[in-house]
Amino acid sequence: MGNVWEKFRPAYIFSAVWEIEPAFLREKGIEAIILDLDNTLLAKGAQNFPPQVLKWLRQIEEAGLRVCLVSNSGRRRVEGAAFSLGVPCVFRAAKPGRRPFIRALQILGTEPRQTAVIGDQLLTDVYGGKRLGMVTILVKPLPGKEFVGTRINRRLEKFIWRRLNRLEEG
Repeated sequence: MGNVWEKFRPAYIFSAVWEIEPAFLREKGIEAIILDLDNTLLAKGAQNFPPQVLKWLRQIEEAGLRVCLVSNSGRRRVEGAAFSLGVPCVFRAAKPGRRPFIRALQILGTEPRQTAVIGDQLLTDVYGGKRLGMVTILVKPLPGKEFVGTRINRRLEKFIWRRLNRLEEG
């Protein structure tokens, strides 16, 4: 049956989204990306994207990869961010539920195996993406204040990482 903790193990880990080369994604057969917003592309509460995020998104677009934002944040924040980036979005997503990911796949027109989920949380982004068989990429959260629910998730993530590390050790 496999180990329950493996459901939380990302396929890949990067220090930030802008470290993920479009060629790397293409080599993995990725045609589209489901992107988390808060703490992944934009610090929580911030209004402006870091320049390296905007540069990376241009490179992603130039590589012909499609993007959809999927965020648990509210409509105004997510739609505003998506509009400024010129990409579609799913707001109040209730990740790790299956529906927001299925909706994003419909918007992107891709199958799960052709789609990467990139985010900063094991419990929402990685677990949600893995439930549908997508390639999961974990990035370190951007610095800044986090939502109270995210702070709780971070404590659970530490516990999960300990379990995953024990599995590796045998």
